[in-house]
Amino acid sequence: MPRVLKGAARRRAKKRLFREARGNRGGRGKLLRTVKETVVRSRAYAYRDRRVRKRDFRRLWITRLTAACRQRGLRYSVFINQLSNADVELNRKTLSELAISYPQVFDEIVAAVESAA
Repeated sequence: MPRVLKGAARRRAKKRLFREARGNRGGRGKLLRTVKETVVRSRAYAYRDRRVRKRDFRRLWITRLTAACRQRGLRYSVFINQLSNADVELNRKTLSELAISYPQVFDEIVAAVESAA
């Protein structure tokens, strides 16, 4: 009896790997062994960076809010503290969008927060 060969299943598995490694330079996109290493590493980076992206955006919003607060003669930490004391439940993303796109609305929020303090 002949031994069982993987045939179509092995080809499918390889195609899946090569498709995932497409666009890589040199052997990283052409040779099976290095493609496997590349795909494993790329998945690890993708998993890690899904979390890093959240941190990066929060840093961006805080930087924008800091700039907006300083233009209005207020420190960021004081502004955030006054927001929580005034029971304003807007997150940093929304506040930074308001500060950029609708500065007059942000001015109203700052005024409301300062009057509540």
